[in-house]
Amino acid sequence: MCGIAGIVGTSPVNQRLYDALTVLQHRGQDAAGIVTAVDGLVCMRKGQGLVRDVFNQQDMLELRGHVGIGHVRYPTAGCDSASEAQPFYVNAPYGIVLGHNGNLTNAAELADVLIREERRHLNTSSDSEVLLNVLASELQRVGTARITAADVFAAVTALYRRCRGGYAVVAMVIGHGILGFRDPNGIRPLVLGRRDTAKGPEYMLASESVALDMLGFGSVRDIAPGEAVFIDEQGRLNSQQCVATTHHAPCIFEYVYFARPDSIIDNVSVQRARMRMGDRLAEKIRRERPDHDIEVVIPIPDTSRTAALQVAQHLGIKYREGFIKNRYIGRTFIMPGQEQRKKSVRSKLNAIDLEFRNKNVLLVDDSIVRGTTSAQIIEVAREAGARKVYFASAAPPVRYPNVYGIDMPAADELVAAGRTEEEVRQAIGADWLVYQDLTDLIQACRHDDARVNEFDTSCFSGQYVTGDVTPEYLDRLQQNRSDAAKASRRGPSTLKVVRGV
Repeated sequence: MCGIAGIVGTSPVNQRLYDALTVLQHRGQDAAGIVTAVDGLVCMRKGQGLVRDVFNQQDMLELRGHVGIGHVRYPTAGCDSASEAQPFYVNAPYGIVLGHNGNLTNAAELADVLIREERRHLNTSSDSEVLLNVLASELQRVGTARITAADVFAAVTALYRRCRGGYAVVAMVIGHGILGFRDPNGIRPLVLGRRDTAKGPEYMLASESVALDMLGFGSVRDIAPGEAVFIDEQGRLNSQQCVATTHHAPCIFEYVYFARPDSIIDNVSVQRARMRMGDRLAEKIRRERPDHDIEVVIPIPDTSRTAALQVAQHLGIKYREGFIKNRYIGRTFIMPGQEQRKKSVRSKLNAIDLEFRNKNVLLVDDSIVRGTTSAQIIEVAREAGARKVYFASAAPPVRYPNVYGIDMPAADELVAAGRTEEEVRQAIGADWLVYQDLTDLIQACRHDDARVNEFDTSCFSGQYVTGDVTPEYLDRLQQNRSDAAKASRRGPSTLKVVRGV
């Protein structure tokens, strides 16, 4: 999962892109990058680390121009080196810079065609570089010194015919403007904002509406599935539906975990969705344990707080903050390597003993993925004196890998894969375990004005909305995503391997 932003302004955009990436930092803590353009000159700074660590004052001064894009990344399958920090740049045609959130399910096939037939060079294993080169190849066919919005939309239409998967993109064509588009299923989010100034309108594209809010842009709308927008450097907005038939199915895990609660995605409030998750989870607890002996509900910070509060209110039980979180530790779900995740859980959360001592506690989390974090937190709760530790997940069991841009582990590293709920309970050490039902989760994320009838629930259901995910593809993904595979790629060597024809 990554965060993307792009601005066409009437004044320098460097600081605003920096601020936008800071707001989107929860979507990626591994690398960050900003690219701006002025008088045909590309100004780029990117590197590994948090936004605040990648950019210093001199970097910001050198990022000149009124047009630019930014990206924050967390390491996805096969893309965990410094060379794969985004945005990516290709010099022909025109000079194009691209930032991408998602995953192409046919990246390997596309890379082969690009290298062997279109004679393009790929320097990394990132599907984002593949996507950039597909776009460049299609724009190359224009063959004129200047491009129009119609030329851009023709290129994106051709790209849609070639690229499969879930993706949201911001790209800058140097000297022309900024392009944004979203996959035909709308799996990954992208929102358009506008701000009027004395010099004229400014436009912004971002992964989440909260980035628009923080920078004073009003939300115009979500980019539709299969739609592209192009804002030229003079601030003129053009849009076109480039895919006639679309199947709107946004990723439901955005609402469960990734997005900030103050964001609105596809006209669905993340906060309200999480409140409804808590309501429905409480109803299930009441059905399954009408005579429960829960004395206190404690959330596992931060994402589960909203759902946990609703659970406590509906059950008529005390809600307490029982864990103090170290704000300087990254999100353990997206950390590379099992050992690093284990160490970070212990250093990230500390229990307040008096909230646990001699009590039957219900811990509420947004989801259970590997089970590593859950097991350690339950152990911490017992060490703090809890009499019994019950565990509730606001999401259903995660049994399948996500292939659309969330680097969920290989299937054999998912604690619920191939296990019953009782076996998961034993694996994480809870006295009782309750999962949200999938139908309840879908209803929690849907409301009358959302204009969303379906969600991508593949990590829970195993049903992949693009229809092209085969067992062979999942086998290859598993080989690439396992902790062992990631460790072998990191290795002791710092040699940069350049990929050629």
